[in-house]
Amino acid sequence: MTMAGLLEGKVAFITGAARGQGRAHAVALAKEGADIIAIDICRTVEKVQYPGATPQDLAETVRLVEALDRRIVASQVDVRDTAGVQQAVDEGVATLGRLDIVVANAGISVLEPVLDTSDETWETTIGVNLTGVFKTVRATAPHIIAGGEGGSIVITSSSAARRPNPNLGSYAASKAGVTMLMQVLALELAPHWIRVNTVHPTVVHTPMIHNEYKYKVFRPELDHPTRADFEVAAAGLNRLPIAGVEVEDVAAAVLYLVGDASRYVTGTTLFVDGGAQL
Repeated sequence: MTMAGLLEGKVAFITGAARGQGRAHAVALAKEGADIIAIDICRTVEKVQYPGATPQDLAETVRLVEALDRRIVASQVDVRDTAGVQQAVDEGVATLGRLDIVVANAGISVLEPVLDTSDETWETTIGVNLTGVFKTVRATAPHIIAGGEGGSIVITSSSAARRPNPNLGSYAASKAGVTMLMQVLALELAPHWIRVNTVHPTVVHTPMIHNEYKYKVFRPELDHPTRADFEVAAAGLNRLPIAGVEVEDVAAAVLYLVGDASRYVTGTTLFVDGGAQL
């Protein structure tokens, strides 16, 4: 006889689910019994210098969740698309029957000085990282409220929301923004037993980080910096002697925040950052 998972019978909506942290969250929650509604833009976002996820990446997330004998409804949606997000949520809930958990994870980063940042880059970063979270929560929270059993919303922020670093103006502003948005939501949704928290990773080893563009920003003095070169510089961000964390480390934090072990935890910031904010 198998033990029931911590999230047996629950349904989770996850953005940016095609790869990286989003995929890790989908798999971690599915392992604990949750069914998944997953969305991802599945293309390179305008003004972003590294390749975005692909439809094949999202299909792999679907395969991994289904291999755990869980149901998943996946679609290609831009979190900035109000109607698209709403449709994905509504159709997912219609198929899976309920909604209990939201992981607003989709995000992008463009590294450049603030004075070199164009209107389009600024608006795209804020649009995906902050407005996309707002639209995600606005579309999903009513379904959790309608269920009458409470729930949990986790928003991916960043250690950059607390500790300033050069070249991160638009990104850091967006991640600081979602932190305050989280606290307002925690106040407003508390009467419905919906908890809202943010998770704040340092560098996470994902395709968002491991690409030639990011390596060059971290090591501009090198013509062709490697991952090893990047990690020398990245280790300087953290207090523990690490260059970054794995997606599973962040997924473990998310799992805690959506489970009963954190049933009275709301309005908080959980840092998974090797002490980067210190």
